[in-house]
Amino acid sequence: MREDFLHYLWKHQFFAIKKLHTTSNELLQIYKSGEHNLNAGPDFFNAKIKIGKQIWAGNIEIHVKASDWYLHGHEQDENYDNVILHVVWSYDMDIYHMNNHKITTLELKSFVSENIIKQYYKLFSKTSKWIPCENFIGSVDKFVLDNWIEVVYIERLKQKSALVLQLLDKSTNDWESVLFQLLTKNFGLKLNGNAFLNLAQSIDYKIIKKERSKLLVLEALLFGQAGFLNEEKEDTYFKNLQSEYKFLQVKYDLQSVNKGQFQFFRLRPNNFPTIRLAQLGMLYFKVPNLFSKIITIDKLNDYYKLFDLRTSSYWEEHYTFNSQSSKKIKKLTISFINLLLINTIIPLKFIYQRHIGKQDDESILNLIKEIPSEKNSIITKFESLLNKNKPNEKYINNAMESQAFLQLKTAHCNPKNCLQCAIGNAYLKN
Repeated sequence: MREDFLHYLWKHQFFAIKKLHTTSNELLQIYKSGEHNLNAGPDFFNAKIKIGKQIWAGNIEIHVKASDWYLHGHEQDENYDNVILHVVWSYDMDIYHMNNHKITTLELKSFVSENIIKQYYKLFSKTSKWIPCENFIGSVDKFVLDNWIEVVYIERLKQKSALVLQLLDKSTNDWESVLFQLLTKNFGLKLNGNAFLNLAQSIDYKIIKKERSKLLVLEALLFGQAGFLNEEKEDTYFKNLQSEYKFLQVKYDLQSVNKGQFQFFRLRPNNFPTIRLAQLGMLYFKVPNLFSKIITIDKLNDYYKLFDLRTSSYWEEHYTFNSQSSKKIKKLTISFINLLLINTIIPLKFIYQRHIGKQDDESILNLIKEIPSEKNSIITKFESLLNKNKPNEKYINNAMESQAFLQLKTAHCNPKNCLQCAIGNAYLKN
């Protein structure tokens, strides 16, 4: 038996509330179970109960065994002086306040249904399961599941927004600079994301704004700061970049980052850091006032048009500076733009709307729902569990749903936070 399950039972009153009596055989009525406290101190604040004929207002403390009161040292802590009821699973002894006043105790196991206990042990059994409720999730009421998925997506969005807030704090609310850092990071994808972020943070964004009118200069700034121009090559384009960067380096007192942190191994050539930097340079060259455009656009197709760009001509015949390849136009793909929207643009808009006091979660949700679902092993597995009885149906259809199920797996299923999950609650109630 886990204490958090007892918190769950008390909070939702999943026990025979009309038949309650204390260990001293006094009738007990619950008017208000209290506010769940997740920090130090009693487990529930501001409860209201009736013991016998006396109404009490105060705090509730919950333990697996009554003796845990002394194990945790509560008898010496004045924060527990206002505990009006001790709720335990197993009553193994009387407990007292600091003033030796006996605390009324409720032994909960006498009033909890055997069915909910069986469900609880099934849910938290140590048998090897991909998720604890894998035999149940396919039968959850669709209304419950849809509402929960939306809640979980917002939870994931808030997590993604944490980096936005961190960068805003460091840049004293320079939104354009934060956009540049976030875009640069996500142009590096998962493997090179941190290296690209280091690159973006090595350049004052004011320099980008000042030099963006000439593509060669902007490319020289990006490739030079990445450390890709620190060699000698017999290549006219390379030499031009090198010459421009040397001038910029002196002009702005620049220090390049370590080239060795950029990974090429096991990447498809279109995802090479050189190609992504060339595309990033073209984006900032082609689109003035990028931040204002990104914030004001709310239709998916308009984002696709905004990011419809290719590299400069040199990169149509190269993947690196080392050798020439057959000519190929290297545009940003729809799937790549979708990743930028999911990981950069939507979290940024989410925080910006709150910053200006015009919170519009509906427009955020509408946008993410326009984006197709991601494809990976986690989504495939959830799809198979959800549609166990209807194999031809598809449940996860858009990016909001796929993002929510990724969050569900990592933040709820893996750590077994089933008691804080609507699906887990439905399972226990079932």
